[in-house]
Amino acid sequence: MADLEHRRALAEFLRSRRERVTPHQAGIPAGPRRRTPGLRREEVAQLSGVSVTWYTWLEQARDITVSRQVLHSLARVLMLSPVEARHLFTLAGEGAPPVPAVRREPGPALQRLVDALDPHPAYLVAPNWDLVAWNRAEAGLIGDPERWPEGERNLVRQVFLDAGLRELLVDWPGQARALLEQYRAEADRHLGDASFAALTEELCTRSAEFRAWWDTHDVAEFRSARREFAHPGVGRLAFDYLKLAAVDAPGLSLIACMPADAETAARLPELAGRAAAR
Repeated sequence: MADLEHRRALAEFLRSRRERVTPHQAGIPAGPRRRTPGLRREEVAQLSGVSVTWYTWLEQARDITVSRQVLHSLARVLMLSPVEARHLFTLAGEGAPPVPAVRREPGPALQRLVDALDPHPAYLVAPNWDLVAWNRAEAGLIGDPERWPEGERNLVRQVFLDAGLRELLVDWPGQARALLEQYRAEADRHLGDASFAALTEELCTRSAEFRAWWDTHDVAEFRSARREFAHPGVGRLAFDYLKLAAVDAPGLSLIACMPADAETAARLPELAGRAAAR
C-alpha cells in the first residue's frame, strides 16, 4: 500500500463508515449490551470474508496488502455510495489516476474565455479551490476577490470565514457542507500537498462548522447544482452551476453559473457593474 499518510486516511475513512452502519442494516442482532456505534471490527471482517486480525491492522494503518476484491467486499458491507466506493479505492491506491501537476496560470486564451462569459459569473479554480481567475460578473456576485490578500483567495476558506459570503448564500449550511465534502475528496487525493494541509489546519482551528463536518469524513464529487443568493444590491438570484475541465491547463476547472430563472437572467447585466462596489 501507499505511505503512512495514505494508510492513516484509509483507516480513518473505514472507521467512520463502519460506525455508520447499524447492526440492523447488516442483518446482525444488536444484543442488549452493545456500546460500539455501528458495526464492530470483527463483524465487518466476518461479513467481508477476511480475518479479524487483518481488518484490525487495516484500521490501524499497518502496511499490509489490500486487493481489489477485498475493497469491493468492504464497499458492499459498509454500504458505500458510488462516490464513497471510488474514494475507498483512491485511498487504497487502487484504480486512482495519477494526480497531475496543477498549472496556476490560466493562459491568455482561457482568461479570455472566462471574461467572455460575462454577464454570466464564471471563474477558474485549482483542486484546493484557490481562485485562479474570475470575470466581472463573478466579482459582482461575491465581491471582488482582489479585496482578499493573494494567499487567501480560496473559495473554501472564504465561504467558512467571510461573514459577507455567509450572508450572501441563502442556504449557507447546505452549500458550505457540500463544498467541504468536495474539498475533502480532493484533499485525500492530494495527501502530502502542503497547500491542502495548511488550509485544512487553519479551517479546523478557526471554524467550528468546518471542524465538525471534516471529522465526519464525508466526501462528494461535483455535480451540477442550483445555488441561491441574497444579493444586497441586486436581490435574490438563482444559478445552476456547471464545472468543466480545462484540458490545456492541468488541474484547473472552469465553473460557469447559468441563470436558473427569468428574474435572475434579467438581473445579470447589473452584476458586472456591481463588481467595484462590493
